[in-house]
Amino acid sequence: MQTVQKTKKRYSLFTGKQLLWLILPIVIEQIFSTSLGMFDSMMVSSIDEYGYANLAVGNVDQLNNLVIQLFSAFATGGAIITSQYLGAKDIESAQKSAKHMLVLVLIFSCIIGGLCLALNPYLLRLFYGDVSDDVMAMQRTYFYITAASFPLIGIFNGSAALLRIQRKSMSTMVSSGASCVINIGLNALFIWVFNMGVAGAALATLIARAIPAVYMRALLMSDKNTLTVKLFTKFRFEGAMVKKILFLAIPSGVESCLFQLGKLMTVSFVNSGCYYVYDATLGKEVNVQGNANTIANSLNNIASVVGSGIGTSCLTVIGQAVGTGDIDCVKYYIKKMFIISFIANAITVAVIMGTSQWLIYLWQQPEEAYPIALRCLYFCLSFQFVTYPLSFTTPAILKATSDVKYVMWSAISSMIILRVGLCFLFTSDLLSPWLMSTFGFKLEFGAMGYWIGMCADWCGRSILFVARLLTGRWKTASGLIRDDAKAEELPADGE
Repeated sequence: MQTVQKTKKRYSLFTGKQLLWLILPIVIEQIFSTSLGMFDSMMVSSIDEYGYANLAVGNVDQLNNLVIQLFSAFATGGAIITSQYLGAKDIESAQKSAKHMLVLVLIFSCIIGGLCLALNPYLLRLFYGDVSDDVMAMQRTYFYITAASFPLIGIFNGSAALLRIQRKSMSTMVSSGASCVINIGLNALFIWVFNMGVAGAALATLIARAIPAVYMRALLMSDKNTLTVKLFTKFRFEGAMVKKILFLAIPSGVESCLFQLGKLMTVSFVNSGCYYVYDATLGKEVNVQGNANTIANSLNNIASVVGSGIGTSCLTVIGQAVGTGDIDCVKYYIKKMFIISFIANAITVAVIMGTSQWLIYLWQQPEEAYPIALRCLYFCLSFQFVTYPLSFTTPAILKATSDVKYVMWSAISSMIILRVGLCFLFTSDLLSPWLMSTFGFKLEFGAMGYWIGMCADWCGRSILFVARLLTGRWKTASGLIRDDAKAEELPADGE
């Protein structure tokens, strides 16, 4: 009896070379984007010897990231749908969804930017009410100027997302690189030459966001693209298309915003805790734990940048695979993206872990902050080797299949219970009097408490998302891929 060998099917939707030229520019783009905040933090740390400016910029950047997620969600939702249409070769629908997404992003980014300008002092008091008056004054200045750039970020993010799904990630990389160089140059000019302080850093950021936004819009208007989006041509909202985008955008936005809100809350726990120590050299008390946490966060963002870039790439790769309607094709590229994610993440984390003992000194902080930052980095990077691809690449894959509601509820649950809950337990001084009087000890872990909560969240997310992927429920959750059992009962297309 002869045995029939099953031949392994090869897929050519994305060749190895095409994947490389899609992912590599996106990763480099993410490095530039992350470096933008890191260089801001490093350069403003020279403004004052107390670390006030560095703390103020770090705090506002956390709040900015939270706000930006609100309109970035529309870019994500529109990009997923457009990518799926491209995979299905439905160019007309892809063109329509692209135009809807960009208009929605522009509208919401303008609304949110206006609200942030109007509510500046109230938002800062809500999240950072315990900082000193000097830090609060710097925060207000930095927030006013950077909030004015939100519409520009909306234009850039929306345009960049649409260019990526057309496999033109090299253009977005060049734009981000230019933005980074402009920001560093203007920072040096405004901070060190004109002595403008945090206002100079904010103005440099505003200009560095304006130029790439204009450039990206010009690229997207070219008739050489598969998708050409011209904002000022005749346009009318279609309820069905808006509903499709909102179906993905709202859960993605809620999940992203609450994730950033959780990060913001945990940072505030460290900043507001009783962690001030007297520095004899400066002649005053400084928040060493807060400053150490800022350093650790900045370097961890660099370590995470490759994984983040691969997650962004999944929206294009998995989204177009979904559009083909071939489940085996989707599974093939899911496995491929996981392999790439694990290898790239391991290399990046190893490099940062090996060099962090020198990198921490790029920030001008009180001497006591450096060993604390280093301990936090070693702790979180040890977890990141395994958990980062599972906890962030997996939800990106699920989102690309339109399985956004599960991602939202899982991420929110893990964040509230593990990240915020454990960080509050280990850092907040509100529990200390009760713990001391009841049990005779208190849990004031400082910055390390922040990272314990974060690493626990990474583990929780990994379990929840991988379980979803293994059960296969993502196949029917989107409504775009038929259930395997039902698919066998249905005739193939064209029969």
